[in-house]
Amino acid sequence: MLKMTDLSKVYRTEVVETYALRDFNLEVKEGEFVAVTGPSGSGKTTFLTIAGLLEAFSSGSYQLDGVDVSKLDDNARSRIRNQKIGFIFQAFNLIPDLSVFDNVEVPLRYRGMKADERRQRVRQALERVGLASRERHHPAELSGGQQQRVAIARALAGSPRLLLADEPTGNLDSQMARSVMELLEDLHREGATIVMVTHDPQLAARAQRNVHVIDGQVVDVSDELRLGVAPRVVRVVA
Repeated sequence: MLKMTDLSKVYRTEVVETYALRDFNLEVKEGEFVAVTGPSGSGKTTFLTIAGLLEAFSSGSYQLDGVDVSKLDDNARSRIRNQKIGFIFQAFNLIPDLSVFDNVEVPLRYRGMKADERRQRVRQALERVGLASRERHHPAELSGGQQQRVAIARALAGSPRLLLADEPTGNLDSQMARSVMELLEDLHREGATIVMVTHDPQLAARAQRNVHVIDGQVVDVSDELRLGVAPRVVRVVA
């Protein structure tokens, strides 16, 4: 589904090179639920933006659903992003002037989908997240947890192959966070492939696999945790 091999991302100025990711290796198979954790500045968000085709990488390879994305032009990347990837952001990223229905419908319009199919998909997605009765409300009229559910519905309406969640419970209280996490777990049980960046170890523990990022590199801690030993962390010395 998703495979990154020796991938690096370098930010350059005239005098400084900063590695956000260095020799980054990760494979996520179809149907997995993977939590990505790590300290601030470790490269988690950079990884997610590259995974979602929102940002290019400097070297290495990235295959998404068997396609080498480095060979794609901007139009092809945009098309894959719209058709195969769903995004859930910490800040919800809803359009305040649009209703709940219209917020969920926007990506489907970009896909050129017919109106009848758009309406059906939007209403099914809102029903799935328990907000069918709020479709004419605006984001400001909803709680934080409800806004995040709208964001999830927006992602689900496109039937994505891959769901990327960036701190999806970060702006929610504990009760709302638990509700959103339960919804993600339900989606995973139904076959969704989910990659979730989170700072919360309790939420990460509920995922199928836990990947830890340190200094722009990744270590899979699942096996070590199951064996009851400390995870091994490989650091890069510049």
